[in-house]
Amino acid sequence: MRPRAAVLGSPIEHSLSPALHRAAYAVLGLDWDYRAIECTAEDFPHFFAGLDDQWRGLSLTMPLKEVAVDVVAEVGDVARLLHSANTIYRTSPSEPWQATNTDVYGMEQALRESGVHSVRTCHVLGAGATARSALAALAGLQAREVVIHARRRQAGEEVAGLAIELGMRADYADLTPVDLSADLLVSTLPADAAAPWAEVETEIGGPSTMALLDASYHPWPTPLAAAWVRQRPDAPVASGKDMLLWQALGQVRLMTGIEDDLDERAVIQAMRNALG
Repeated sequence: MRPRAAVLGSPIEHSLSPALHRAAYAVLGLDWDYRAIECTAEDFPHFFAGLDDQWRGLSLTMPLKEVAVDVVAEVGDVARLLHSANTIYRTSPSEPWQATNTDVYGMEQALRESGVHSVRTCHVLGAGATARSALAALAGLQAREVVIHARRRQAGEEVAGLAIELGMRADYADLTPVDLSADLLVSTLPADAAAPWAEVETEIGGPSTMALLDASYHPWPTPLAAAWVRQRPDAPVASGKDMLLWQALGQVRLMTGIEDDLDERAVIQAMRNALG
């Protein structure tokens, strides 16, 4: 019986997850079926209830990350705290389904790979599930202060409250671009929504090393990322593709149950090649 996994969301046709997972399976010598399936928040409970013994895992994108926390019985502590799960898995049909969050791991690894190993101050654009995952990643990098920029005050203040719960000082601001003086800017906005921030300058004189994590990746570079590289050629920049790769590696580990024997370097290289 061929194991099955899939990425679910709506819209889903442009997802890169099938290419990433299939590349990993090829290196691992696994004959698994992984595909993209259109699924709305309304359809998800019925779809999940109908999974048979072939199924090993689901990768979740918008708008399902929050829904999954309310549908799956066993939810990891981080996913429950963030109210965001991008991964549902079991390593055998006899085990219960578990919901977890590998977006946090993906963001933290993307930043570390770009050269960012610690953060003191940060600005976050957006107040959705990706922004909440970004806060947990920032906590892992010992961030102390964060400003949440959001269109809706209530959503922004709720995310700021989460940052405080994670041990950071936090403030809310609207999405009006402002000059920045911080270690890192994280954008969880669509590329067009973040574009007004593209020309923002820092308050620091001379060349700036303020890092950028832009969760958007289609097309790449985004207007924000392109301006960042032009204005700050020495600054670390991590993209949504970097995040996607590392969170997918976390999913592969969980869904397959392969940990000790996983050749991470070979798998990562194959996944990078699949991203193009």
